[in-house]
Amino acid sequence: MKTKKDNLNKKAVALIYKKKYNAPKVIAKGKGETADKIVEVGKKKNIEIYEDKDLIEDLLKLDLYEEIPPELYEAVSEIILFVYSLDKEKGENYGK
Repeated sequence: MKTKKDNLNKKAVALIYKKKYNAPKVIAKGKGETADKIVEVGKKKNIEIYEDKDLIEDLLKLDLYEEIPPELYEAVSEIILFVYSLDKEKGENYGK
């Protein structure tokens, strides 16, 4: 059972990356109910959810639509590779 305290501790950040960007950008961020909504939208759109409690704190400090700073490139690139590998797996499973 979720408690109100659990919900207040929940945090989420949504990133977007396109080739025309220099780096991924923050497109949504929040805590509590806002975090729940971000995760809910992601799940509805079949976007992979990646959890990293240390990284979330750094990402929450960024402004909306701000590109991630160079010191976060390595951590975020791991997320991109994780999502890419999941997408590749899904693609390989289609039609089987």
